[in-house]
Amino acid sequence: MGLPGIDGYEVARRVRAQLDGRSPVLIALSGYGSPEHRERAHEAGFDEHVVKPIKLANLRRIVAGVQPKA
Repeated sequence: MGLPGIDGYEVARRVRAQLDGRSPVLIALSGYGSPEHRERAHEAGFDEHVVKPIKLANLRRIVAGVQPKA
């Protein structure tokens, strides 16, 4: 979730705030997997939090099963 200048949590918050009711699916793909990181991701607006590395088949399964936030 570490990015230069802004972190992924803030990116998710801004995306959610700017879309005014539209709900894209946001999946955090991160190297951080502690319960704290997962909780922060969900609080920031991510629909799912996935820890790297992930197999493509597993990512496809997650994407297919995710329900966007209302």
